[in-house]
Amino acid sequence: MNISLKNPAEVEIIRQACRIQSEILNEVCAAVAIGISTSELDELAEKLCREKNVKPGFKNYHGFPASICASVNDEVVHGIPSKNKILENGDIIAIDFGVVLDGWNADACRTVAVGKISEEAKKLMERTKESLYRGIEKAVAGNSTGDIGHAIESFVKQFSYSPVRETVGHGIGRKLHEDPEVPNWGKVGSGAKLKKGMVICIEPIINAGSAKILTEKDGWTTRTRDGKLSAHFEHQILIREGEAEILTPWDEPVGNL
Repeated sequence: MNISLKNPAEVEIIRQACRIQSEILNEVCAAVAIGISTSELDELAEKLCREKNVKPGFKNYHGFPASICASVNDEVVHGIPSKNKILENGDIIAIDFGVVLDGWNADACRTVAVGKISEEAKKLMERTKESLYRGIEKAVAGNSTGDIGHAIESFVKQFSYSPVRETVGHGIGRKLHEDPEVPNWGKVGSGAKLKKGMVICIEPIINAGSAKILTEKDGWTTRTRDGKLSAHFEHQILIREGEAEILTPWDEPVGNL
């Protein structure tokens, strides 16, 4: 495992990248509406990247064809935007998005309500977001990635929800995905030790039912096997001696959350 600790100068560039990422993601989330296509949201993200002089972090990453991942309802992660995928009243959409500034990556995700959503969807979103912050509470120097995962898993399991196991949080920096992996489950004290200067992404991806997923023919989009909803929230954070610094702030609220 090769975990890099970021020095103060590097952290400052990462902060700038995350600030821009947040500005763009906030605008894209605010544009979510009944009748808009996921392709239009992707085009907006690309336009804002050009205006703010950053590169889309996901486009062409291992061949991914778009700037955002747009995952709707039972889609779990890596949904490819399409002009044929039109948002409808009651949908929920996870918008995962990253940028690159001067070689440094920023990455975060939000799940957004489209129009009036069901109580089931609202609770899944609220609880998934709450699990993210419970994980962040454990993200302090001296703890471990297992402490983060345990906090997330133990919270969502009480609602019979399931953390997805194929996709995890991660270190981030010069590369979009760096060591360590940050699973959304685990045992207290297990996994990599957290040290001051680590920059990681914590991203609970929580299914309303089973953790089992399947991958579509496009090779990217994954869905819940049981057809139940999935929600995804992610922050990029800096590990410190005390409370972690959230580098990717959100405008609140969006939709019914």
